Amino acid sequence: MKCTKCGEQAVVPIRRHNAAFCTEHFFEYFENQVQRAIKEHRMFTHDDRILVAVSGGKDSLAIWDVLLRLGYEAHGLYIDLGIGEYSKRSTEKVRRFAEERGAVLRVVSVEEEYGLGTTELARKAGRPACSACGLNKRYLFNREALAGGYDVIVTGHNLDDEAATLLGNVLHWNTGYLARQAPVLEASAPNLVKKVKPLYRLTEREIASYAVLRGIDYIVEECPMAKGAKSIQYKHILNQLEELSPGAKARFLFGFLEHGRPHFEQERQQVEVRPCRICGQPTTAEICAHCRMMQRVGVAVAGD
Repeated sequence: MKCTKCGEQAVVPIRRHNAAFCTEHFFEYFENQVQRAIKEHRMFTHDDRILVAVSGGKDSLAIWDVLLRLGYEAHGLYIDLGIGEYSKRSTEKVRRFAEERGAVLRVVSVEEEYGLGTTELARKAGRPACSACGLNKRYLFNREALAGGYDVIVTGHNLDDEAATLLGNVLHWNTGYLARQAPVLEASAPNLVKKVKPLYRLTEREIASYAVLRGIDYIVEECPMAKGAKSIQYKHILNQLEELSPGAKARFLFGFLEHGRPHFEQERQQVEVRPCRICGQPTTAEICAHCRMMQRVGVAVAGD
């Protein structure tokens, strides 16, 4: 297998592009895909202060690595979810990554914030673990970005993540979510920080290859709370389709973004956003979902 660009020995095949790359040209391809996403969707510029939500996994550490290499002012934000040994190992990997690169890292502990780890918090709230975890992280991402004066939040969502989310939303015709699914979620209300996904053009396999070739030490195993999650099942189905028809995931996602999502835009514009009566963060209800969950578990939330 030869590199498509230089003819030397290739190390990473990319079937959906009918291509293969040596290490040097794979890095070039990878960074070009990130820069294309940033430019096409006007995600941010070198003048912006960027907060990268990092988990210790390959995706978030890879995008932080790329942004630092490209010269962006990109700081990291790690949410310690308090999930036993898994969170301990994730914390170690994120801290080591930041120390090796001299990068700024902000750390927030769920246990210190609420007196409960994520597993116990979800149990007391009567919510699925992934639901409670996602709600907490979204809230804390936005809060910390506001507190730190950041212009944009970067997440590590990749092509596989976005295609699986799209499949689930189409199967259940969640039109509200379909209206919001995009590489960029603009700051459409006061106290709401713009969120972007610069990895949406790259697959999990490509990102894992990047991390390994760059020597990024990341946590390999899935979060123990994700066992049985529908998103994992959707990814499995899409991977089977990809084996039969390389590029199917990209065509599905990119086709929706270009041709499908505009039809749901009107529904998104009709949603009224207001400040939460308790914490002041944006919500479509009088009290945001995060504060309602905290009320159910008996945890006080500080006002704005």
